[in-house]
Amino acid sequence: MATITAAMVKDLRETTGVGMMDCKQALSENNGDMQAAIDWLRKKGLSKAAKKAGRVAAEGLIGALTSGNKGVVVEVNSETDFVARNEQFQGLVKMIAQVALAVGADVEKIKAAKAGNVAVGTAISDAIATIGENMTLRRAASLEVGKGVVSSYVHNAVIDGAGKIGVIVALESAGKTDELATLGRQLAMHVAAANPLALDPAGLEPASVKREKDVLADKYRQQGKPENVIEKIVESGLKTYYKEVCLLEQAFIHDNAKSVAQAVKEAEGKIGAAVKITGFVRYALGEGIEKQETDFAAEVAAVSGKN
Repeated sequence: MATITAAMVKDLRETTGVGMMDCKQALSENNGDMQAAIDWLRKKGLSKAAKKAGRVAAEGLIGALTSGNKGVVVEVNSETDFVARNEQFQGLVKMIAQVALAVGADVEKIKAAKAGNVAVGTAISDAIATIGENMTLRRAASLEVGKGVVSSYVHNAVIDGAGKIGVIVALESAGKTDELATLGRQLAMHVAAANPLALDPAGLEPASVKREKDVLADKYRQQGKPENVIEKIVESGLKTYYKEVCLLEQAFIHDNAKSVAQAVKEAEGKIGAAVKITGFVRYALGEGIEKQETDFAAEVAAVSGKN
């Protein structure tokens, strides 16, 4: 049997656009014969999937799933919102979230892992070939605590556990699990609505803080304020900024009279133990993807012109 090298897998991937795991399997099944491997991929419908890989997939669903002290959130993209309402696609998202809960948040590991007898990457390619749109597992994240809960919330849910925004929040505590889970869901809803950038000021990217400081300083320089006064104003302005973007300092959406940190502290009475938010993840569908704007009328006119 031929030895399948990384270079052979790379060549087949560049030729077909199919994922590495499928390319490796194709070469293994065909004793390293490149043309036979290409034909094998075509027969499996994977080359059809590869042709669609260049299309922008910015729709789809965010899936969130928790189990006790573990939780995951995944983003699976499609080209159109119509596909997000397809039961096969919805089932694919739920399956991917379940696999991620078991193997972790590394996208390549998730795609290589099996759900039943089929690798997740193959299941995605099969769905592309069947449904006829490009689909991608774009990203995944996981949280886990030693003792406590990871809670989730999905906004604009299309099905249970999948929608347009997905949040997981990790709470470390030795207190009552049911009360802790209730608090966790409230916090996940807060994160979905308020979109904090970090847990506290220490978690903010230094570049973001510097940019905010520079904006504030320039604003007051233009007003002719002296530098020693500007420094004090900037420090005060940063405190306001932290209240806007840091989870613990934000006004709690369920009671604006208190901060999230205060709300957590108050909840400790019902929970019966200290509570620490150890992390959160918020995924909004398509964020950061540059969507292609299409002119439908122009497309129709172009097609008509060819006939």
